[in-house]
Amino acid sequence: MEVLQRTANRGSISTGSYQIDNSCKFEEDNSEFLWKTFSGEGTGTGKTFTVSAWVKRTELSGIDIVMGVGRAIGSDANDGAIRFNSDQFQFVNFASNAYNVRTNAVFRDTSAWYHIMVAVDTTQGTDSNRVKLYVNGEQQTSLTGTAYPTQNYQFKWGRAEEHMVGARPDSDATAGEPQASQFWSGYMADVYFVDGQQLAPTDFGEYDSDSGIWKPINASPTFGNNGFYLDFADASDLGDDESGNGNDFAEVNLAAADQATDTPTNSFAINNIIDGGVNTSNSVSYKEGGTVQIRNQNTNYNYNFSTLGMTKGKWYAEFQRGSSTNIMIGVQLQNFDSTLSSRVNTYIGMGADNHGGAFSAGGAYFYNNTASTGHTAYGTSDILGVAVDCDNNKIYFSVNGTYVNSGNPASGSNGFDFGPLETNEPCFFVMNSRDPNKEHKANFGGYTTISISSAASDENGYGNFEYAPPTGYYALCTKNLAEYG
Repeated sequence: MEVLQRTANRGSISTGSYQIDNSCKFEEDNSEFLWKTFSGEGTGTGKTFTVSAWVKRTELSGIDIVMGVGRAIGSDANDGAIRFNSDQFQFVNFASNAYNVRTNAVFRDTSAWYHIMVAVDTTQGTDSNRVKLYVNGEQQTSLTGTAYPTQNYQFKWGRAEEHMVGARPDSDATAGEPQASQFWSGYMADVYFVDGQQLAPTDFGEYDSDSGIWKPINASPTFGNNGFYLDFADASDLGDDESGNGNDFAEVNLAAADQATDTPTNSFAINNIIDGGVNTSNSVSYKEGGTVQIRNQNTNYNYNFSTLGMTKGKWYAEFQRGSSTNIMIGVQLQNFDSTLSSRVNTYIGMGADNHGGAFSAGGAYFYNNTASTGHTAYGTSDILGVAVDCDNNKIYFSVNGTYVNSGNPASGSNGFDFGPLETNEPCFFVMNSRDPNKEHKANFGGYTTISISSAASDENGYGNFEYAPPTGYYALCTKNLAEYG
């Protein structure tokens, strides 16, 4: 679980003069994507172009399309995609010209943002120079199944063709809204398409001089006729092109609520997709940007951790349970017994190891093999606030803004015990659920499907919560961790 301990992941950083304020959350289950058909020939005529984007993955192992072009069926079936295929980064062209460049490396860190680039120039004499893949500023040269395009080959990219962000086209758009498949699940930010140039990573990012982490810069490329730039800053128009070309994309199943503040320059915690399964017979699945947990069985209870951990400081998050009452929400320490059998078929806090504590739907707090009962229960429409004080090993719970047990996180009174933490030992927000097909929602501040009416943030202005975090408590994100964690 070392990857979860990092406060600034490789490829995402909270410092720097250039800050990205917004991203867009895409969800495969909702068939969410953006699309546009260009009306005229591109500057690069399909021979030269560059795609640059920051992405945060929330589903793994399948096929996840970042961007697609052309159409997959009909008389002119010849489409292409930039995608993750079994977690490998890939540029592929289908049909009669099946060109493919794909990494051996896999990219499975769902706590981090990745900067991905595809730079194409088919006029190059050397085939390996015609398509270049980059991740976090580094060219990917360890490749599998490589088939480079022939010299001067014209792709459909940047031409008078159907283009999609977050999906692959299946049919012609002339009949109306296009059909799409292989949707993206996760977040995207700072999406560039440069028509007519094969650019370098340094046109879009740089290595931080202190940490060595790859970070975004304020890019200013020459876009060409059909170039575009999506910054997702306008929630009411997520397909708005900011390149100056007016190449706006249409939204399909996307709404203002899909704008997120989880970005490469301030990455928020989400549910840990990698560690959430424990074993295949008691697994959980996720959707909505990694903020919704769905249990797949009811055989045992199953833990799900946040991606970011806390070693010190004070932190806040909100949760909303589904129709199951078999749900526990609280904190769990990392040094919890690592055997798989001990992580199922039990409540958090039901053990003499002091490694966690959680609040049940019925109003009981479990810690150190003891249940403190008779507290306020929370229902399916209630919002459970969780305030964690790692400095004093206390945890506080609120139901719709009112703290149970007359708790006062700001003053430090009437909190529940947990821990204690050991030196540099992180704890994590955790949900422990059992009943199948019940959706439990988390809000760590970067994105949520919990209905938010008040849009409250922490004292630093980070997070989007229904209830304001207590004084001195902060959203679990990389900017706050850099300052307080």
